[in-house]
Amino acid sequence: MNAAALKADTRDIVIDEVFPHTAETIWKALTSAQLIGRWLMQPTGFEAVEGKVFTFQTTPGGNWDGVIHCRVLEVVAHRRLVYAWKGGDERNTGYGAPLDTLVTWSLTPVEAGTRIRLVHAGFVLPRNESAYTVMSGGWKQVVRKLDEISGEG
Repeated sequence: MNAAALKADTRDIVIDEVFPHTAETIWKALTSAQLIGRWLMQPTGFEAVEGKVFTFQTTPGGNWDGVIHCRVLEVVAHRRLVYAWKGGDERNTGYGAPLDTLVTWSLTPVEAGTRIRLVHAGFVLPRNESAYTVMSGGWKQVVRKLDEISGEG
C-alpha cells in the first residue's frame, strides 16, 4: 500500500431530522422530479424505479462538465430511497475531482411526524475534501428546503 492510500480516509455526511409531515408527504417530495427540482436540482430522467439512470447538472469546473451521474439502487415506498451519485474528472483536483458516492434517504414514522435520515456516503479524503466540505453545508440547506416543500402539501 502506498503512502497516499494509507492517508486516505472515507467520510459520510449524515443529517438526521424530524419533520412534522407524514412519510407519504415527504416521499412525494423525494420522488417527484418536479419537486426534486425545487429542493435540490432539476433531475433529468429521474423515476423512483430501481435501475433507473438519471443526471443532475451543476456548475462545471476544470475538466469536469458538471454532470452528476446517478442510478436508483433501492426503492422501498415511503421508507427508503438509495441512489449512486458519481461525478468529476480524473484530471481535476479540488472542485470536480472524481466522486463515487451513495445517497440514502430513510424515513421513519415517529410521534411528531417523520424522522428523515440522509446519508451521503463515500467521500474519499483528501481527494474529495472540496466536495465533502461544500456538500456538508449544502445538504443541510437542501434538507431545510425539503421540509418547506413537504409542508406545502
